[in-house]
Amino acid sequence: MGSFKKQENSFYMTSNSLLKNKNFVLFLSIRWFYSLAIQSITLTVGWQVYILTGNPLDLGLIGLAQVLPIFLFILPSGVIADKFDRKVVITLCTIVHLLVAIYLLYYSLGDPESIWPILVALLVHGTARAMYQPSLNAILPNIVEKKLFPNATAYNSSVGKLGHLLGPLASGIIIAFYDTKVYFFAIVCLGISTLSTLLLKNPKNSSNLKSISLSVVISGFVYVWKTKLILGTMSLDLFAVLFGGIMGMLPIFAIDILKIGPEGLGLLRTMPAVGGVLTGIILTQLPPINNAGKNLIISMIVFGSATAIFAVSSILWLSLLMLFIYGAADMVSVYIRQTIIPIVTPDDMRGRVGAVHSVATNSSNEIGDLRAGVTASFIGIVPSVFIGGVMTIGISLLWSIIFPDLRKVKKMENLETEK
Repeated sequence: MGSFKKQENSFYMTSNSLLKNKNFVLFLSIRWFYSLAIQSITLTVGWQVYILTGNPLDLGLIGLAQVLPIFLFILPSGVIADKFDRKVVITLCTIVHLLVAIYLLYYSLGDPESIWPILVALLVHGTARAMYQPSLNAILPNIVEKKLFPNATAYNSSVGKLGHLLGPLASGIIIAFYDTKVYFFAIVCLGISTLSTLLLKNPKNSSNLKSISLSVVISGFVYVWKTKLILGTMSLDLFAVLFGGIMGMLPIFAIDILKIGPEGLGLLRTMPAVGGVLTGIILTQLPPINNAGKNLIISMIVFGSATAIFAVSSILWLSLLMLFIYGAADMVSVYIRQTIIPIVTPDDMRGRVGAVHSVATNSSNEIGDLRAGVTASFIGIVPSVFIGGVMTIGISLLWSIIFPDLRKVKKMENLETEK
């Protein structure tokens, strides 16, 4: 993988060389505008459905509709990323997202009485996300030098979080003035993302797949299961966000607990991204984290603690602070995970391994929303979220014991690819 020089100015040189790479800048544009659009759609649908029904369980169904395709298509999406032109896959998926956003706008401009058309549209939306993410993630290691990859990961994660920051903030403000016409914003962002993808110089695919068999289809799972470092890294995030994720429940806190309206909802959804973006900017200018394994576990403990405190807070500034810390801790986790996994994984397996990883990165938030929504319908939203935060802390401590290879990771750039 190569190592970084310890002198501080070398990292500024690294950052500058990355930003002079036109392909990398286009990649960041794809990532940012796609993130803006997805966050806008998620926020708008959640607001629209909760206003329509007032039922927390329906917010859980929104999460289920988006996450179910990820599980259904986890195997074919990885094979597609390793078998076919990844740029073409990304382009087609973005166009599908664009059509879904257009439909949601059309439906919202009528007089909607049922959430079922929205759920069907979100199933299509979720299918496109399932196919999109493995191909996008597999491209990045092919457009930057190996020695620059940790810093490229920090930029990539920061830009994604920037989309999480601006998407909810802008969407909350637009909803306050124009209601669900905010879907126009998502449509424009998806259009820009599509254009950036078309301009991307086609990166190489080092695929050796000549035919597709059952062993090829399941090989991503087999590789992850055998590679305990990757298994521990992925599963920690999956279970932590399953119990500690709260983003889908924010409409309830904004309306019923903090009573701050749509602008406030946008602010709540923005704060995790503020914490993430600021943390990510710092990471782009620093050497790769030492004791990465231990720091990953610590970041998840902080993540769970912030979740638990947010749950019991009825004070706006404290709630915002906890969401800021929640986002900062998540950013450290994302940075470490998204550096470790591509380094350890060979290029011709990155699509299939990335598809397995997408269960954690794409579905854990929605699964967490479903878990919190179902639990909240029985015991209330505050106990549901608080218990989830405590469970996240416990799981993080347990993972430090049962996955010693993860705990022992020191410098990520010194990791070797495992065949």
